[in-house]
Amino acid sequence: MTARLLKLLALAALLAVPPSGCRGLADLGAPDGRIRVVCTTGQVGDMLENIGGSHVDVRTLMGPGVDPHLYKAAPADIRLLKGAKVVFYNGLHLEGRLAEVLEKLAQRKPTYAVVEEIKNNAPERLRKAPQFPASYDPHIWFDVALWADCADYAARKLIEVDPLHAEDYRRNADAYIAKLRALDNESRALLAEIPRRQRVMITAHDAFAYFGRAYDVEVHGLQGISTADEADLGAINELVRLLVDRNVKAVFIETSVPSKNIRSLIQGCEATGHRLVLGGELYSDAMGPPGTPQGTYIGMIQYNVHQVVKALQ
Repeated sequence: MTARLLKLLALAALLAVPPSGCRGLADLGAPDGRIRVVCTTGQVGDMLENIGGSHVDVRTLMGPGVDPHLYKAAPADIRLLKGAKVVFYNGLHLEGRLAEVLEKLAQRKPTYAVVEEIKNNAPERLRKAPQFPASYDPHIWFDVALWADCADYAARKLIEVDPLHAEDYRRNADAYIAKLRALDNESRALLAEIPRRQRVMITAHDAFAYFGRAYDVEVHGLQGISTADEADLGAINELVRLLVDRNVKAVFIETSVPSKNIRSLIQGCEATGHRLVLGGELYSDAMGPPGTPQGTYIGMIQYNVHQVVKALQ
């Protein structure tokens, strides 16, 4: 029996529905009566907290600095998923190795990818992954307008699970979506202040393509869509030439991705006599620590936009 099969059997056992007469975690909500909502990433968790308000107890599997592409479910995560009333995740294979667990879970309880409606009804709004033409780029939250539509879908699914509080969920969702629309306009206006020739954003991996498309920024990532992809030496040399030719002054590291490849890029530019600096650390696949502005989705986007404008202007 292969190690992969053993792993799947173990996960299936953990996810199994408790036998009749046994009160398992799947029967429990939060101790105070709120609905237990489990989310994979911080961005999805923040969305559901805004929509659910006081009626939900949101638990997030992946905290600050965690790379969802490489994330492995621990037994504690499986127990948390099993105890949820409803589960929300990003989708488009962002969660990588957790995807199989989520697919199995969907057979037993409400489990939703927030991007599902866009994927099914408006796939032209999604970006194809360059390395995998049959797949989509999962980093949809960097287009705030797309994320607002995901929030609307999540609100409708939460209402299906808990229709008793439908009015509150709809009101909360509408208020949150209005903030996202304002954030989208604010980000576009600020980034437009950067001269077009200098509006070049180099990051550790290809997470910001939706951001570039939405806000007219030329974006390049050293690694591919997934951080499991290796940076190509030829790509690094090509980016060095681009940075020198365009006189770009800064590149960016990411909080959830090692910085060694970006630092190699800086060294490559220095070897040509072109001075290149770190423009700051951006939040990409994970948000900031709880209790900080960057620990919210809106705060994370605002922080990134200001970092980019400050470094490239």
